[in-house]
Amino acid sequence: MKFTKMHGTGNDYVYVNAFEETVADPERVARFVSDRHFGVGSDGLILIRPSAKADCWMDMYNADGSSSEMCGNGIRCVAKYVYDHRIVTKNPMTIETGAGVKTIRLAVEDGKAVSAQVDMGCPVLLSRGNTVCPEISNRENLAKLPVWEKIVVDGTEYEMIAISVGNPHAVVYVEDVARVDIEKIGPKFENHERFPERTNVEFIQIADRKHMNMRVWERGTGETLACGTGATASGVASMLAGYVDTEVTVHLLGGDLTILWDQESGHVKMTGPAVEVFSGEIETEGYIL
Repeated sequence: MKFTKMHGTGNDYVYVNAFEETVADPERVARFVSDRHFGVGSDGLILIRPSAKADCWMDMYNADGSSSEMCGNGIRCVAKYVYDHRIVTKNPMTIETGAGVKTIRLAVEDGKAVSAQVDMGCPVLLSRGNTVCPEISNRENLAKLPVWEKIVVDGTEYEMIAISVGNPHAVVYVEDVARVDIEKIGPKFENHERFPERTNVEFIQIADRKHMNMRVWERGTGETLACGTGATASGVASMLAGYVDTEVTVHLLGGDLTILWDQESGHVKMTGPAVEVFSGEIETEGYIL
């Protein structure tokens, strides 16, 4: 199987050009290639497939083989791959995901994409059972929304803001993200009964109105260096809570992402880098079956 290793702010995936390659069992392949000792080493597997709805389709699998609706860092890398390899020459382009079709605008240097802005659409507030799209331009309605929700995890009560940007996120605020025992508390949030389909969880430290620090525990993978949907959800949650302005830089372990909540459309825009690391070929037949 031919593959390409790529990352966005350290959130790395194995990408397969499924316009040319056939992957019969992506769940098993994802578990195999993600292993950092016996495989390629990644946070998961992303298949770049043809789409009837968009310019291409991002088919995503976590490191444990489970599928995921959307990946903010992954979709930037998909856009870079199809543009750099001349599969799609449009800019902006559209990419189909499990969370719908997303529009991506690339920044290009010397004929290759170096970063991308993704229109993440309108976020959905999930706290306390909400299923509403909180348009940022309607401040009166925002003030009426029950943004905060209490949750007891491992015997400790936390306040969180639950947001969906195509996949679920629980945003929790702490004084110092470096001191969070994420390997202990992350899995307990992820598998809490409050989240029947599991959840991603972000731990956020507010620096000022334009900057925040973040660590993330990703559903089906564990702690990663970055999470684009998590940064988006955390930016939205922090704006709803009144902690930051409508444009904020999120500092992650693997780098920075910029989150902008457009006041006219209500859509959130996420901007960050996309990097191709190397390409190769790996024998999967004898290992995964």
